Amino acid sequence: MNAENDNQNKVAVTVTADSAVGDERATERKLGSRAPEFIRKSSFLRLGWQVGIFVVGLAVIGAGVAMLVLPGPGWLVIFGGMAIWATEFAWAQVVLRWTRRKVTEAAQRALDPKVRRRNVILTTAGLVIITALAGIYLWKFGIVVPWKIKQ
Repeated sequence: MNAENDNQNKVAVTVTADSAVGDERATERKLGSRAPEFIRKSSFLRLGWQVGIFVVGLAVIGAGVAMLVLPGPGWLVIFGGMAIWATEFAWAQVVLRWTRRKVTEAAQRALDPKVRRRNVILTTAGLVIITALAGIYLWKFGIVVPWKIKQ
């Protein structure tokens, strides 16, 4: 759980909204802890800070995983937990930047007219097939309720 590692001296490039489109502007930010200076000076406070950030991030990610099967914005909450971890841990910053880059690339690919047209055609074909199968089933067997109600 140590954020004070070799990755802290490396400089990572943060992709801005303009650079995703092709602009060459980018801001540079060092990897590592963003804790206040007085916390970074004391090893005891730094360890407590890291444990606290880890526990809060883990709780948020756990809630996000639960929301994957329960109602709620599961993936959004999971990425929020990763963002909490990224305030303290260099490895989480690297993972979060990689995820942002992949999501941006996927969004750009999804906006391609050929891909959109293919997805619309596949979705329409799937809905037609499902509707036809449901119609055949209802025609052959009718609507059968799973319980028996005698009036």
